Amino acid sequence: MIGGLWLFFTIVLLIISVITKQVSLFLVFILFFMAGGIARLWDHYSLHRVEYRRRLSSNRVFFGEEVKMEVEVSNRKPLPLPWLQVDDTIPNEVTVLNVATTPDSSMTHQLLRNLFSISWYQKVKKHYSIQCPHRGYFTFGPTKISSGDMFGFFTRYKEIDSRDHLMVYPKILPLEKLGIPSRQPLGEIRTINHLFQDPVLTMGIREYQYGDSLKIIHWKNTARTGRLQTKIFEPTTTVDMGIFLDVRTVKPPLWGVVSEKLELAIVTAASMANSALSEKYRVGLYVNQNDPDSPELIRILPNRHPEQLKRILEALAAIHPIDSTPIADLVITESRNLPWGSTLVVITAMPTEPLLSVLFQMKRVGRKVVLITIGDHAAISSNGLTTYHVSEDIGWEKMETLSLGTKQ
Repeated sequence: MIGGLWLFFTIVLLIISVITKQVSLFLVFILFFMAGGIARLWDHYSLHRVEYRRRLSSNRVFFGEEVKMEVEVSNRKPLPLPWLQVDDTIPNEVTVLNVATTPDSSMTHQLLRNLFSISWYQKVKKHYSIQCPHRGYFTFGPTKISSGDMFGFFTRYKEIDSRDHLMVYPKILPLEKLGIPSRQPLGEIRTINHLFQDPVLTMGIREYQYGDSLKIIHWKNTARTGRLQTKIFEPTTTVDMGIFLDVRTVKPPLWGVVSEKLELAIVTAASMANSALSEKYRVGLYVNQNDPDSPELIRILPNRHPEQLKRILEALAAIHPIDSTPIADLVITESRNLPWGSTLVVITAMPTEPLLSVLFQMKRVGRKVVLITIGDHAAISSNGLTTYHVSEDIGWEKMETLSLGTKQ
């Protein structure tokens, strides 16, 4: 805009000086023309060989922690820049401490604005502290830089599509803080050193003995031999836990989300996984929501690998409030793939009748099931089902986060 006015005034001066034949006006025209030409040339090369970098001290932190961000601007040419404006796109979910930011045009991000004056071949750095008060997977960038001539006649813009990602893990709390006993929190879980029979692993057949359950009779072999035959299962000390997380927080078929309940459910799932893994259980996670990178539901099979908790926390960090299937259907489908001695932990803010019916049926056939409800609900008929309630009023946001693998 200013550049266009410069050209207009220069032409007007030339016309007036020619008409009036005034040498002084002609000299002013020459000065304006030269200044404008220099400004135009300066503007043309202002962003040439200008480099911008953003660095995060860590790309994975826990809820409430801080991360350091460094921005670096380099002017790698012999032309100084009287001014250089840098607008960096920052997610709304993080807080830049002690620095004012402005909303971007979409209102989904905020802009961190810096104004530099850089000499030739100079490098400038700035450091910021960023607090992470929200769980999630966030993107920093792109960055828009602008500069121009020393007179402010012309401005040139450039967008740098440099992006950094920050994953904020959910908070991990001691189970007692959630109202779940830390000693044998899921009372039906067998201890690690206790041997039990896994009906998935059949090792042979023997004659029926008094007291054998009808569930383990091998009926085909019984029919062939004419005598009752019983299956023999391999003993195992492996204890599996499948954590089933329901992201629905409003009664179906309504759509919406109660954010406080969803976040508390995620905190509960993370805390349960951390506690069980620290006690040497094989833990898996199942969520009634599609994986962000595939059309499949979020499914992390039980494992005791040292990276298992990290995998679970990364999955929980990316959770959003839209469910893809009812939690009852997910429990039915995935429980078939879990060993009979496994414990199914179902975490939900919306314990519907279909879900309760499924859990009661599993309890009746001998599966180990634990229900954890989030928020205040009317009394649930337990029918022998182990049930815990996590209140919304516990103030979990202000509690101290446990470190990875901390024992309860």
